[in-house]
Amino acid sequence: MALSDRPGSASLPGMTVPVSPRSGTGSLRGEQRREARAAYVYLLPVFVLFVVFVAGPLIASVVLSFTRYDVVSEPVGIGLDNYQRLAGDERVIISFRNTFVFVILSTLLEITIALLLAVGVQSRMPTFLRYVFRTAFFLPVITSSTAIAIIFSYMFSRDFGVINYYLVQLGFERVPWLNSTQWSLFTIVLASVWQRLGFTFILFVAGLQNIPRDIYEAASIDGVGPFTRLRTLTIPLLSPTILFATVIGVIASLQVFETPFIMTRGGPGDSSRTVVMMIQESAFQNLEFGYGSAIAVILFVVIMLFTLLQFWMSQRWVHYQ
Repeated sequence: MALSDRPGSASLPGMTVPVSPRSGTGSLRGEQRREARAAYVYLLPVFVLFVVFVAGPLIASVVLSFTRYDVVSEPVGIGLDNYQRLAGDERVIISFRNTFVFVILSTLLEITIALLLAVGVQSRMPTFLRYVFRTAFFLPVITSSTAIAIIFSYMFSRDFGVINYYLVQLGFERVPWLNSTQWSLFTIVLASVWQRLGFTFILFVAGLQNIPRDIYEAASIDGVGPFTRLRTLTIPLLSPTILFATVIGVIASLQVFETPFIMTRGGPGDSSRTVVMMIQESAFQNLEFGYGSAIAVILFVVIMLFTLLQFWMSQRWVHYQ
């Protein structure tokens, strides 16, 4: 038998070189190890940042929630006392109630308005005008939350705000938007929705662009009206994007802080005080870091429950293509 015919050998022009059956496998495994090491090197900075700024503070908050700690003295373990106090603290309960109302109002307004605007912009109009609207609606997203809160505070001022000025011109009385327990939270909702609307709007525009146009053309041929198309075609086909926007919006609303803090300081009374404002007040004003950490832990649990609930409910109304 010729050497070139033996198993485990390779023939080249003019010569025959034996080849080990495992040499290819060994080189492949070596390449995989090098790729794995490179991946770990690239992921290491992200992992370190996650541990330092996310996992570390989260664990520290949980530990501190079982202590009495004021920065000056050493932490003292008190078991579940902070949680028992929290359950009977009327201000904390009011702050959670305000936050839940804020979540419901802001999410509904944001999703509804953003969807209608996205459908309108994606309708037949000049391309240049379409880009103008996209840019205009997205600008508030990149604007400072502090600046927006200050501007809205002036706009809704009872005495010299532009909103009350036009209400008076129309024959209505001045409304104490920021000084009324009835209107303060709703005013904050309007400011927050105006700022975050552009992000949800862009999400819906991207989702609408992925819907095949022939579906709408077939619906138009069948004589389906615009509102029926929106209800039976657009919303079901856009449901995964709506789910994503809703989850992101609810998480952001549960953590709202800058807008109510600047516009009303949580007042009048506690009518617009949110949970994060209570955490800031307890920990950084009253130096009760243990109690503030307990509120933060409860808020974290609430966010997790809300998110899981939304994904569970999505099984009934989200349709994936």
